[in-house]
Amino acid sequence: MKLLRYGPIGAEKPGMLDDAGTLRDLSAHVDDINGGMLDDASIAKLRALDPASLPAVEGNPRLGACVGNIGKFLCIGLNYSDHAAETGADIPEHPILFFKANSAIVGPNDDVMMPRGSTHTDWEVELGVVIGKTAKYVSKADALDHVAGYCVVNDVSERHFQTQLTGQWTKGKSCDTFGPTGPWLVTRDEVEDVQNLAMSLDVNGKRMQTGNTSTMIFTVAEIIEHLSSLMTLHPGDVITTGTPPGVGMGIKPEPVFLKEGDVMELTIDGLGQQRQKVGQDA
Repeated sequence: MKLLRYGPIGAEKPGMLDDAGTLRDLSAHVDDINGGMLDDASIAKLRALDPASLPAVEGNPRLGACVGNIGKFLCIGLNYSDHAAETGADIPEHPILFFKANSAIVGPNDDVMMPRGSTHTDWEVELGVVIGKTAKYVSKADALDHVAGYCVVNDVSERHFQTQLTGQWTKGKSCDTFGPTGPWLVTRDEVEDVQNLAMSLDVNGKRMQTGNTSTMIFTVAEIIEHLSSLMTLHPGDVITTGTPPGVGMGIKPEPVFLKEGDVMELTIDGLGQQRQKVGQDA
């Protein structure tokens, strides 16, 4: 099942995408797609609905982030061995954790706005994991039972802010619009093997990133086990799990960064596509 949110910013409605690709309105059944309805029982009730009985949404409405009122936005860094190599970083012994501010979260096709003074804004296609059941001290064997579903995330990053403005990575990760999320939350029953999903990112039609979740250093289950030993994960929390090689900062001999007017297109098999145009804050 593909769950989504559509409509103007701040007034999104819940919906689902049926097998024919028609957007269906879920407003009569849930208030929103958020942590309050991501448990297995609530999702089972939605799955039992006949999509044909739901109102079809006309036109081509804006899509919001596929989860509303996200609790924690947790990010794992350097989680692909080939990406770590292109950045010159050592393979981490434990998952590297940083946070992305919730004010960065936007829809999958909303514009990405480079902040004032930015000259090093970069792209990162990533698998997003949406927590559906409270997780605390869970084992790797049980970890995926706590997942509601998966989505595409673009972990947009300002590399100068990230590495040169004294502090932590969060400075370069949390700028407004730096967290496109969606288009859909694909429930976990539809993802046969989360550790075998092809992923890609193009800039202006040129392929920049090609990867597969099979090359993660830490699997989704290992990440959940680790994070839940440090903090409680709540329904509606999102974990973005790292990026494959091909980011702008890793291009040789000279890095390449985004500029106003560029277009990013991201895809993960079975999870849909994002498309963002790059703008510049005044």
